[in-house]
Amino acid sequence: MTRPDTAAEARDTARDFLSDLTPAPTRETTDNVVLVVSELVTNALRHAGGITALRLARVRQAVEITVQDPSPSRPRPRHPDITGYEGGYGLTLVNYLARFVTVTPSPGGGKKICAAVSL
Repeated sequence: MTRPDTAAEARDTARDFLSDLTPAPTRETTDNVVLVVSELVTNALRHAGGITALRLARVRQAVEITVQDPSPSRPRPRHPDITGYEGGYGLTLVNYLARFVTVTPSPGGGKKICAAVSL
């Protein structure tokens, strides 16, 4: 478990985690995991008051990505901004790339968002 301060730091953490897996994931899988990590962490930083934990785990034939933040509010999809300035694509991308996405309350407040990406 780690607590990255930026999405870039979280992406580096994901790449390091994936590089230790045997067999090594495909480039597409690596890109998908890194993108899901980046989107979940960015959303936590922008909309949920920061990150209290990032956890990556191999579970059978998937990588489970868990991002914990201090906000009890569930993430809501937004209409994407086609100008490219305001985003709005994050949850749509996460839901597309992940096998499943769950949101559960965290003990002591906040929430955990867990997404599983197939290996």
